[in-house]
Amino acid sequence: MANRKPPLDELFSADGIVCETPEETARLGREVSVLMKPGTVISLEGPLGAGKTQLSKGVAAALGCSEEASSPSFTIVHAYAGGRLPLHHFDFYRLKSSEELNGAGYEDCLAEGGIMVEWGDRFPEALPAGAIRLHIEILSEGVRRIRGARTS
Repeated sequence: MANRKPPLDELFSADGIVCETPEETARLGREVSVLMKPGTVISLEGPLGAGKTQLSKGVAAALGCSEEASSPSFTIVHAYAGGRLPLHHFDFYRLKSSEELNGAGYEDCLAEGGIMVEWGDRFPEALPAGAIRLHIEILSEGVRRIRGARTS
């Protein structure tokens, strides 16, 4: 990621950003955190082991959350406080329908802070207009290409 143009411009380009280590993926998450404000939804999409949680860790750290982000696969959502805004970290992987989000407080979280969603592509109808979709592609061991787009 060294010696390149501003990361967010490159992230939303056709080429995206290549992160060569998990640490670079977390660093990109820290850079992406500047996009977070109340109501912002960032959907992390890609196969198992792509680095969705690693990127989330970077966002949470940059926001100043009081604990390190971890995968919410079995709890559906983790809430992180103590930063410049609350961060809600959802995982749609185990959900059978988007209706299950109602019981997890998804709508309330939209009003309270920022939301990171792993596996957001499973229920794109749950992503609000303007959500940021980051697709993570595995290029090789530890190396990832991340491309961004906004929903309309």
